[in-house]
Amino acid sequence: MAISVNTNVTSMKAQGNLNTAQSATSTSMERLASGLRINSAKDDAAGLQISNRLTSQINGIGVAIRNANDGISIAQTAEGAMGESTNILQRMRDLSLQSANGSNSSDDRTAMQKEMSALQTELTRISDTTSFGGQKLIDGSYGTQKFQVGSNANETISVSLSSVAANKIGNNAISGVGTKFGLAATTALTQTTATDATFAVNGKTVGVTALDGAATVASNINKSGAGVKAESSVTTTIGALSALDNGKLSIVGINSSTGVNEPDVYDLASYDGDTASLAADLGKAGYDVSYDKDTSVISITAKDVQGIEIVGTAGTVSLGGAAYSNASSKTAELKLSSSDKIAVTGTAVNEVLGGGATATTAGSALNKVSSIDIGTATGAQDALAVIDAAIGGIDAQRADLGAVQNRMNFTINNLGNIQNNVSDARSRIQDVDFASESAELSKQQILSQASSSMLAQANQLPQVALSLLG
Repeated sequence: MAISVNTNVTSMKAQGNLNTAQSATSTSMERLASGLRINSAKDDAAGLQISNRLTSQINGIGVAIRNANDGISIAQTAEGAMGESTNILQRMRDLSLQSANGSNSSDDRTAMQKEMSALQTELTRISDTTSFGGQKLIDGSYGTQKFQVGSNANETISVSLSSVAANKIGNNAISGVGTKFGLAATTALTQTTATDATFAVNGKTVGVTALDGAATVASNINKSGAGVKAESSVTTTIGALSALDNGKLSIVGINSSTGVNEPDVYDLASYDGDTASLAADLGKAGYDVSYDKDTSVISITAKDVQGIEIVGTAGTVSLGGAAYSNASSKTAELKLSSSDKIAVTGTAVNEVLGGGATATTAGSALNKVSSIDIGTATGAQDALAVIDAAIGGIDAQRADLGAVQNRMNFTINNLGNIQNNVSDARSRIQDVDFASESAELSKQQILSQASSSMLAQANQLPQVALSLLG
């Protein structure tokens, strides 16, 4: 090997090794000081990109968990207020039942109505004042809001709240005023549809076969799954009986098990002209009967029946002061009710529910809790359907809120699981392994010291040239 003074290759190699060892030592110290394997893009460009993406997901999940917890808090706040509203409605129902009793005087019912009015006011006050962080919840302004429960866009759960004020809840109803149901018939006691027809209740198709009575149509609506309660009733009047009457009064109902029409028959001849006894027997059978002792006229309303018929010797039977074939009052009513709005569509709407000769749609009207008046026995009876529908509507909202709370709880649990696993994955990419890195640091420190020692010796090599010069 040539002896050179100007170029000390051995020294240059020692310097290079020293620089490498010092750089590696510096990197190890940085990693051990920060706890991160990747401190800049030069450490691992791909790893930096992946770890940042995972960091976004982890941070987003943390926010999503807080959002879901806020959603649970809102649902709990609203549901608690609705629970108290239900308690108020239950008290209203008790008052209505109490007022409906025949033992009460008008003063008693007036006193009950005063409490009813106070409860109506409180129901609305709760609706107007229940809020979360200044945001009203159950006054109707909240509507449907989306809660961000994921780390990415559009990962949401919707919560819907509507008003529970006394003037916003109650019984949505449509009473039939069509040509088949809702108007007095002209010749027959039994009202039926004359032709086959179909219409839709809240989007659910209801089929009607020719000669179906109101009870059959109501039954078909109830079976349609439209979320609507359909009820039917037939009303007629019968004038004073005479000892010569030998016809038979037949109230035709539907056997709930078989679906077959079954008549409830009263032999008029057996009453020997005693109209009061007939009225009493009809009342005992559960029909809504009123009897005017001055005129001996019976008014009969039968619910969920196909019709009321007189069979036998027609000319000897007096109905509302006229012959059997010309009874004065024969009305079949079809009534639809729900805690939600009802929409009926179809070409048969005008025949079944009215609305004009060419009507193809019909909508419900809300019987409001705020309009309840139990100052009369009739008003107290009518209040029950309104209150029951209001309770049902609130219960439906509470059920939705309970389902949302459970859903959000499961979401929070799932997000926590995802966050833990993603954090673990990021740690493997981004975090330093202290055992491995501390061993690397020791290695590089030893190499650095050895390189320094060798560099010192390499720098002494050119002095050999002096010995050659004497």
